[in-house]
Amino acid sequence: MNIIEFRVVPTDLYYGPGIQIWIDGQDFIEVVRRVELPFAQAEHHRGLAGSYAGLPACAYSPPSRHFWGEGKASFADRKLKLLVCGDCGEFGCWPLLARIEVGPTQVVWSAFEQPHRRRQGQLRAWCYDSLGPLMFDRSQYEQALQTLEGATQ
Repeated sequence: MNIIEFRVVPTDLYYGPGIQIWIDGQDFIEVVRRVELPFAQAEHHRGLAGSYAGLPACAYSPPSRHFWGEGKASFADRKLKLLVCGDCGEFGCWPLLARIEVGPTQVVWSAFEQPHRRRQGQLRAWCYDSLGPLMFDRSQYEQALQTLEGATQ
């Protein structure tokens, strides 16, 4: 099982503090950057890799049910935003999406996708298979979200 942690951190974006995600002791954005880098380099756009920021804490911290898979699905396939564009903070600009499935004993994040890097013309799709699925013990996940809620009050 993976271990998740949520932190509220300051940002320079218009929405104020963001939700920083840590997986197994690593900043999730840095983990994503490593996965995306070969694809971004192949396009000669190295700076696109990991160009994300955390979701706005004011809207996505509990009592929001977003991280329980009950948020507003983006694009298609019941996928939810985990990260937004690190330059402008806009949701549609450069989001990282995933499916969040909650079971009785675990929470699973899977089917990661950068919707602007689906196969299009000559561009090949960015593949996130090495990123997940990420599987969390439900009680540990719930505790991490309770800590997030406490940090935003």
